[in-house]
Amino acid sequence: MYDNPRTTKKAQNLSQSEHIKQLQMMLDVSRQVAALDTLDAVLDTLVSVAVAETKAERGTLFLHDATTGELFSRVAQGLKRHEIRILDNVGIAGFTFQNGDGQIIHDAYNDERFNRDVDAETGFTTKSILAAPVRNAKGEVIGVAQVLNKKDGQFTELDLAVLEGMTTQCAITLQSMQLVERMEVTRQREIEFLNIVSDMTSELELTRLLQRVMSEATRMLDAERSTLFINDEKTNELFSHVGEGLDSVEIRLPNHLGIAGAVFTSGDTVNIPYAYADLRFNPGFDKQTGFFTRSILCVPVVNKAGKVIGVTQALNKRGGPFTEDDESRLKAFTAQIAIGLENAKLFGDVQAMKNYNESMLQSMSNGVITFDEEGENKTCNAAGARIMRTSAKEILGKKPEDVFGEANQWLIDKIARVAESDVGENMMDTELVFDGDKASVNVTVLPMESGEGTSLGTLVMIEDISDAKRAKSTLSRYMDPGLADQMLAGGNQDDILGGKDTVATVLFSDVRSFTTITEKLGAQGTVALLNDYFELMVDCISEQGGMLDKFIGDAIMAAFGIPLPHDDDEDRGLRAGINMIKRLWEWNKARAARGEMEIDMGLGLNTDSIVAGNIGSKKRMDYTMIGDGVNLAARLESACKQYSARILLSEYTVAKLKGVYRLREVDKVVVKGKTQPVGVFECLDYHTDETFPNLMDVLGNFNEGVKQYRKQEWDRAVHYFQDALKANEHDKLGHTYIERCELMRQNPPGDDWDGVWIMKDK
Repeated sequence: MYDNPRTTKKAQNLSQSEHIKQLQMMLDVSRQVAALDTLDAVLDTLVSVAVAETKAERGTLFLHDATTGELFSRVAQGLKRHEIRILDNVGIAGFTFQNGDGQIIHDAYNDERFNRDVDAETGFTTKSILAAPVRNAKGEVIGVAQVLNKKDGQFTELDLAVLEGMTTQCAITLQSMQLVERMEVTRQREIEFLNIVSDMTSELELTRLLQRVMSEATRMLDAERSTLFINDEKTNELFSHVGEGLDSVEIRLPNHLGIAGAVFTSGDTVNIPYAYADLRFNPGFDKQTGFFTRSILCVPVVNKAGKVIGVTQALNKRGGPFTEDDESRLKAFTAQIAIGLENAKLFGDVQAMKNYNESMLQSMSNGVITFDEEGENKTCNAAGARIMRTSAKEILGKKPEDVFGEANQWLIDKIARVAESDVGENMMDTELVFDGDKASVNVTVLPMESGEGTSLGTLVMIEDISDAKRAKSTLSRYMDPGLADQMLAGGNQDDILGGKDTVATVLFSDVRSFTTITEKLGAQGTVALLNDYFELMVDCISEQGGMLDKFIGDAIMAAFGIPLPHDDDEDRGLRAGINMIKRLWEWNKARAARGEMEIDMGLGLNTDSIVAGNIGSKKRMDYTMIGDGVNLAARLESACKQYSARILLSEYTVAKLKGVYRLREVDKVVVKGKTQPVGVFECLDYHTDETFPNLMDVLGNFNEGVKQYRKQEWDRAVHYFQDALKANEHDKLGHTYIERCELMRQNPPGDDWDGVWIMKDK
């Protein structure tokens, strides 16, 4: 067994009885740990004995992890059991490991090597430290034993000799247990790997499979993020899905660009320890999302024919760059799931085509009814069932005469002629009778054939041109035609247009300095400008499925989610607002080129419960919306001037956004007429690098400045706001907050101040 000279010398100074006692203690410890079967139990036992023998308050035994360059332990008395890891050159433990000499520290906080972060995190106060290297039989340092705070007096050389002797005596057991644990982890990892692969290859739903692969790759590599891209041969794009369920978003990029594109085109693995040092890395995604990429591991996904069908990319290995072992594991993982990916993609393509055809049929406003070659009904879409006052289930398998009835014999005869002649026929602006009600329709009857020319039956298409068509023409004047279609397809329009409580995203917009504009342009010029302006803005709202409520002078009031809701009305509203600013700027360029004055605008967005429906008198009704949710959107639009902003959103809208946008919280305010504060956010996505340089730097410093402002740390807040202004000196909101800080410094708000600003104007 290895003898440490220093330990031996200390032992020589012991009395014979003390020496015998120490040897007996070491022998007892050796026997105890030899009977244990897990590394955790050995660590527990050694720490407990060390603390007891040195009369300390607490202890930890660190072992060295050569693969990460860290010291780790799973035991710290007085704390919950969890793995602790520190770099092997940090703190007293790191110094002891690097130098191989035991350390006696009587005053920890006066020692520059002491790492105070652990005390700050745990609340424990370290006074004195005894640290000893753990050596194996070859004399190699394999860890560090450390005890804290001698209960009575100070740690002595005798304590150090006891600690070093005890750890050296048990070093072989420690190493053996480490080896056994590594072997067990490897075995469990292999079993788990095979189970995961077997389970995944049976998954046929592509989105779920992509999510599972990304989740398992992230966990397996201990990375922060992973993405599996599949190549779309039709578009030459790599695509993946981020998020789950309704939050799932498909992302696409050209299959030759970036790190993923380089791996896909070359078929070679790329392992980049420092992303920003590699010219192939595109930092645009980091700027857009706020995520910081440190390291990248990207491997090709190859099918059994040797063809690259995609890539798997992992980002930011925790504890350092990705290793060769990580590369091997990820390659093996992707190789095993390649077959499952191809099967899922094929199944997805078939299912998508089937869903597309069914969706297209069901979404048609025209009725579509088909009969097979035997003359029996096979399908009927929702519009057809509605027109015929029946259901698809009731007419399934019936002959044309049973489907349409005697009142529509002319149509039955037409179907028979088309089936016999294989020549289509049309009938425009005619009538069909169902349950005694007449419907004005256009009818088309067509033969159906397979690709080989075999008859498949007959198709009847019925276009209803009665009240629903005329209603659509009216509704399309103030809302998106697609939304009008949905309303009409809903059946009872009284239910849709009647008053009801609903959740919607309200948008208010207003032209800045409109009084000055009217004075310069006069009546006719102002009307012409507003007509052109409203044309642009309403298109932006309609494109996102929004409903224009009304024009109020130069202001626009619109909503997303009424009369019919969507899953992403908040995103639709924000996208509409962003597009409104962008198109206004494009329009301004054209106006400036013609020597005409440019205009500016502000928008407010809020998501809340509102009352929407027909409001007015019996002689004059107006479909509109009212409520506090509407009022708050108007207040936010007005507040754009105060915050030098163009798009302001309430915290209620921000909380429901599904997309990723460049937002910053500008304030917590109590608007006029309200008592409860609301968070206000500014959206900056309409900006370019030219109109708002260094945007991400500004956001980072500004957001930190707001945090310090709410803590009443005025000097630190001003410092961050000034750093934000260095990145973009034209950001007026930064100046506004610096002025606020100076005002608060002169007139402190008090300890009970919650950071809320009272908005006195509407």
